[in-house]
Amino acid sequence: MSSNNYIPKTPCVIACDIEKTLEVLGGKWAFLVLRELFGGTKRFGELQRSIPAVSPRALTTTLRHLEEKGVLKRQVFPTVPVTVEYTLTPKGEDLHRIIKEMKLWAAKWT
Repeated sequence: MSSNNYIPKTPCVIACDIEKTLEVLGGKWAFLVLRELFGGTKRFGELQRSIPAVSPRALTTTLRHLEEKGVLKRQVFPTVPVTVEYTLTPKGEDLHRIIKEMKLWAAKWT
């Protein structure tokens, strides 16, 4: 086959940066977790109290996902019971501007 007759295949998936961002953020609870962590380091119980509609399982899943994506870090302290704190990484802090803009949009249009 000559190179001037080559017709490329249509890609099955086209990378989308917005889709990548949403993949990092994960499910519906991520925005609320981030909102709370923008105010500083929080413990699991503090997060759960500030987001009363989230179940412990959903919160745990969200925190693990955000940790895997590098958005927050989890620090464990060897106390009885174990103390766990969550803090945003620079990658997580960088989302603050984006989420603030979404909040402003919602205030304007909803």
